[in-house]
Amino acid sequence: MKRSIHFVAEGLTSYIDLEGFRYLYLFFPMFGIFLTVLFIRYFIKDDIGHGVSKILYAISKKSSKLKPHKMYSSMVASSLTIGFGGSVGSEAPIVLTGASIGSNLARIFKLRYKYITLMVGCGAAGAIAGIFNAPMAGIVFTLEVLMLDLNMAFLIPLLISAVTATVLAYFFMGEGVLLKFVQVAPFEINTIWIFLLVGVFTGFLGLYFTRGTMYFESRFKGINSWFIRMLAGGFIVGVLIFLFPPLWGEGYDSIITVFNNHGHELLDSSLFAPWKDNPYIVLLVVAGILIFKVLAMSATTGGGGNGGIFAPTLFSGALAGYFVIKLLNTLFGLNVVENNFALAGMAGMMAAVMHAPLTGIFLTAEITGGYGMFIPLLITSTVAYVTIMAFEPHSIYTKRLADTGELITHNKDKAVLRSMEVKKLIENDFVILSPDGTLRDLVKAISKSNRNLFPVVDKEGYLKGMVKLSKIKSLIFEPELYDKVKVKDLMFMPEFYISSQDSMETVAEKFETSNRYNLAVIDEGKYLGFISRALVFSNYRKTLEYFSHD
Repeated sequence: MKRSIHFVAEGLTSYIDLEGFRYLYLFFPMFGIFLTVLFIRYFIKDDIGHGVSKILYAISKKSSKLKPHKMYSSMVASSLTIGFGGSVGSEAPIVLTGASIGSNLARIFKLRYKYITLMVGCGAAGAIAGIFNAPMAGIVFTLEVLMLDLNMAFLIPLLISAVTATVLAYFFMGEGVLLKFVQVAPFEINTIWIFLLVGVFTGFLGLYFTRGTMYFESRFKGINSWFIRMLAGGFIVGVLIFLFPPLWGEGYDSIITVFNNHGHELLDSSLFAPWKDNPYIVLLVVAGILIFKVLAMSATTGGGGNGGIFAPTLFSGALAGYFVIKLLNTLFGLNVVENNFALAGMAGMMAAVMHAPLTGIFLTAEITGGYGMFIPLLITSTVAYVTIMAFEPHSIYTKRLADTGELITHNKDKAVLRSMEVKKLIENDFVILSPDGTLRDLVKAISKSNRNLFPVVDKEGYLKGMVKLSKIKSLIFEPELYDKVKVKDLMFMPEFYISSQDSMETVAEKFETSNRYNLAVIDEGKYLGFISRALVFSNYRKTLEYFSHD
């Protein structure tokens, strides 16, 4: 993945005048998005965007089964998008690739759901570990973001995968990892208040990042023509990169620039380059980059490009931490070293955007090659996570699925319920009565049925009511009434009923509140059958066993 992106990008930058304003920035992203759209639309013919959300959806609704083409399609598509300057990251596509490899290997060996899910996790852990040479971050990312349920025995395969990926990545690429930071300035206890500020700032920035991404992407989805979407997305990205060159590609070069305490160099090769020694102009430009990064990323994916939000999150976090300390140094003359706060900002943004504080802590700690910054990373991540949780209960990965009710969670009870479907639990062995029928018809139905409920349905299939055996027992022994009493005189409309479109959480709640043993299933007035408490409980037990790791 790294090599393919580098191959595409290297071929392009040789044509760009690094000393000028890079007018080709206006066209390259659009061309990359166009190639990506053609590849996906006419070759893959499937949606491969938002890799981590795709994995979560597969775990939730597809028994952790990912299509074979996802073992390579995301790599090709994101290489075209990012290599041509798309303002997204390669981590989500490579995580989807790794997870797909794990899923399809598990299917080849005919493993059960719980082991397919484990293999998906192993692929994802290996992907993150290989990208950053950070095995602990790979494992923690899998546990925090992807895994439904895990016990200690299943940690061993994750550990093997992460360590193996790290060793192989190091063997083939050596020190050429995406991010490397050597901590020079030690952590000082009197700067804790600044890390608290960075945590609050990244928490609110993460809220803007999440809400802004969802809003802009929804606007692009509203454009029916894929060609117009591509033109609009490519044009917006091109203009933003022209104004703010650090928005080009993944942004790791800009992160390294900030790590090296050369934040003013972010203005190089831009319209603002003549003023890069003015700290106030630098602050304004960095603020602009933070604001427009969300639009650039959303325009890239909304226009049809392929990529993830992992790198943009790290990019925004590093610049957020730099912005806070640069502002304090400029206004109050603190003269505090800036790079430590850029590192903390990355952890804070990961905690806020991905709701993965531990991943942020361990990834940034492993990037430094040590744990000298562990305390400030804990502080920043915790504060950022608490800040955003007050406004947004879902991460950017899970929000899309949560809005459609397709999210599987780390809460096993909810996960099991959400994997069950009402349609598969509907029982149809109830004897149906006509509202114009007589008591005699009802008595005949009772003699044939093993149920104590009798739905009353008209010729069009609409439920008119139901008759309960316990309510009419006395009438059974009065033959003189058999032809006089009508079914419609005995029926009643159920107080509680459900639709086949309801979630199992809704069904469980109605069983609990109604204290009923059977609920009628009605869609737009039409009778479909009943769902029983006993069948739901039985199915719940089987599904729980299917989900659980032993």
